[in-house]
Amino acid sequence: MSARIDWYKQSPAAYEAMLGLERALETSGLELSLLELLRLRASQLNGCAFCVNMHGNDARRAGETEQRLQCLSVWRDTGFFTPRERAALAWTESLTLLAEQGAPQAQFEALREHFTDKEVVDLTLAIGTINAWNRFGVGFALAPE
Repeated sequence: MSARIDWYKQSPAAYEAMLGLERALETSGLELSLLELLRLRASQLNGCAFCVNMHGNDARRAGETEQRLQCLSVWRDTGFFTPRERAALAWTESLTLLAEQGAPQAQFEALREHFTDKEVVDLTLAIGTINAWNRFGVGFALAPE
């Protein structure tokens, strides 16, 4: 399938706005490896092939191991992820599947055991941002190169 619209050329302002969100995340202080895990997991859930490919590669460059990447979709069933990562992955799944499961209080409380309030806000921004990128990728049928 070919891309439906070259969206970033049709609306440079929209693309620049999305890049602005990414720039905010770059200076958030959150670990790049964690951000890439969240981006990859949300992209898996959303079925965005372009983003799964990109963030899998970006995660490797950020130091992720093949073992962890291969087991990301079943992270709950492995011992490969830290309690901090597990809390962030659970939050990622909840916010990505918001209509299905909401944002449970227990997950929020678990998140706050490992992250400051600012970090929780920045994680939520990261999750919202990748979900928006996924909508562009899936909506406009972007494919990995």
